[in-house]
Amino acid sequence: MSRPPTFVPPPGARAYRLRTARGEFAVVDAPVGGGAELRGTALLLPGFTGSKEDFHPLHQPLAERGYRTVAVDGRGQFESDGPTDDESAYAQEELARDVLAQAEALGTPVHLLGHSLGGQIARAAVLLDHSPFLSLTLMASGPAQISASQQERVKLLRDALGVMSMAEVWETMQAMEPPEETDTGADLDPGLEDREDLRRRWLGTKPAQLLATGRQLCVEPDRVAELAAVPLPFHVLSGSLDDTWPVSLLDEMALRLGARRTVVEGAEHSPNCEQPLATARALADFWDSTAPAARP
Repeated sequence: MSRPPTFVPPPGARAYRLRTARGEFAVVDAPVGGGAELRGTALLLPGFTGSKEDFHPLHQPLAERGYRTVAVDGRGQFESDGPTDDESAYAQEELARDVLAQAEALGTPVHLLGHSLGGQIARAAVLLDHSPFLSLTLMASGPAQISASQQERVKLLRDALGVMSMAEVWETMQAMEPPEETDTGADLDPGLEDREDLRRRWLGTKPAQLLATGRQLCVEPDRVAELAAVPLPFHVLSGSLDDTWPVSLLDEMALRLGARRTVVEGAEHSPNCEQPLATARALADFWDSTAPAARP
């Protein structure tokens, strides 16, 4: 499970509900500050079991580089509403159309970034309509289904959700996982307040969202060739270790896309939380390079 360092938004950021043609979505919107010139806007999509809070560490350093960042809870994630039991509402195309509506509601072309599951949803949105986007960054998000070991973990979770409540599954996960460990392998030990926030996020996420998106992660086809035909700049960013998609697979995907490739040393599956300054620097450098004046 993704574990953000804190649930408190950074200074200057605003949490609100973004109204779109497909409903309202909870967002954290961080404008540029300190007199920085606005260079662009980025829409950030979280991963499986994650939320908009996963991007808190990136907002301030990206604001200093001139980028407004809008992190969103997808349909059924944490503070964005969605059906509790209807898995069809979370079909990948439905989630992708939500992303297009979010981009439209922001009223400006955006740099799109998706982490893990969010990367595959972002890819699906771009394949439906690339016109709202200036670029696509796939962060720790691979070309097809997740690794066999992660598929087994998802299967265990889906089996548990079939017979237990969300609260019961949470208690079982806490009993099985030592407090100092995270799924990313990061050396983080959340305090009591953050533990309660993590529990609140888990209980706020709709079971049908977890069931549907967990299945998607296990059966996602390779759509890299389709994506490579889209006329956008691409960026593949990951940590130096990743057990969800092997780093070598991400290297190969970047080559197939003709994408910029960034490997963040000292990070694993969540470079946004584990090495946020290096991650923000790589993102801003990429976005800067896509500006018209920077293109050959």
